[in-house]
Amino acid sequence: MQQYFIKGQASSPLTVTDKDTVKHMFSVMRLAENDQVVLVFDDGIKRLARVLDKEAHHFELVEDLPDQVELPLQVTIACGFPKGDKLEFISQKTTELGAHAIWAFPADWSVAKWDRKKLDKKAEKLSKIALGAAEQSKRNRLPQVSLFEKKDDFLARFGEFDRVLVAYEESAKGGETAALIKAVQGMKRGQKLLLIFGPEGGLSPAEIETFEQLGASCAGLGPRILRAETAPLYALSAVSVLCELK
Repeated sequence: MQQYFIKGQASSPLTVTDKDTVKHMFSVMRLAENDQVVLVFDDGIKRLARVLDKEAHHFELVEDLPDQVELPLQVTIACGFPKGDKLEFISQKTTELGAHAIWAFPADWSVAKWDRKKLDKKAEKLSKIALGAAEQSKRNRLPQVSLFEKKDDFLARFGEFDRVLVAYEESAKGGETAALIKAVQGMKRGQKLLLIFGPEGGLSPAEIETFEQLGASCAGLGPRILRAETAPLYALSAVSVLCELK
């Protein structure tokens, strides 16, 4: 069944006003009166809804649905600005894998350089990608996208998290294999985990030192060296295995 995210609080009857959502509902998917869809509001509860009037875009909420597919932990993925369209790929796939938020920051060794205007345009594009991925994967929550123009603004957010882990190549080379497991297994449902990843060139020693001074721990992600766009997917998959699979 089709699913759509609707901004605001649930109310019935409801008029859908977002132009992109309306276009997809009634022009692309050709919804008609009495057709049913799933709507997800800001509270994260899925609700079965029925089309009352396709011309006026009116819906009636039928019932709340028990479906809950969010990760037990609120995991934020933070990447040093990667090259090309890798951030688009990361946004889509980490949304499918359950990321609570998607962040990116100007790492010391980032090749990509984006000013505020480009970042705003990029964030808008990434938010649309995350929206599509969240609807496809039937998420209860829509990941929030934040692109930081200044690294200091990114660092200032560390205090919001219960744990901060840095995926560090040198830790993997040194045989570190326990930090991610220990961190995840030591957290309770609803707690917040920040996972940090470098760009193509990795994270600089100075950045690692700064992160550790702010309370972060370095973690290896297995013996193989992963690409910038692969590491976040590996880490989120590992979190899912540790938290959701028995």
